[in-house]
Amino acid sequence: MLAKDIREMSEADINARIAELERERFNLVLASGTRTLDDPLRLRVIRRDVARLKTVLREKVIGIAEAGRDAGGGKREAGRGGRQSRRVTGRRGRKSATAINRKKTSKRA
Repeated sequence: MLAKDIREMSEADINARIAELERERFNLVLASGTRTLDDPLRLRVIRRDVARLKTVLREKVIGIAEAGRDAGGGKREAGRGGRQSRRVTGRRGRKSATAINRKKTSKRA
């Protein structure tokens, strides 16, 4: 189930779909205790669909048009105040970055 499809649904339809999926999930959990499920990944799909439904429902309640979109339509600026944060990559980069931080914290004591 895609978020754009959910956004077209009414709040009552979303609540009904949540209840239906929760009921199905409950039955699958009970069934998994006594037998092996035909599709065990269905539990994960249901859980994620419920979360997606609840997110869109919450967006509708507080009045967000579309989550995850910025007003400018372009790339968002990284960090605070438009500063680019330094990206530490690779094993040596992380090691040296933490070693530097350790030195700074040990001098304060």
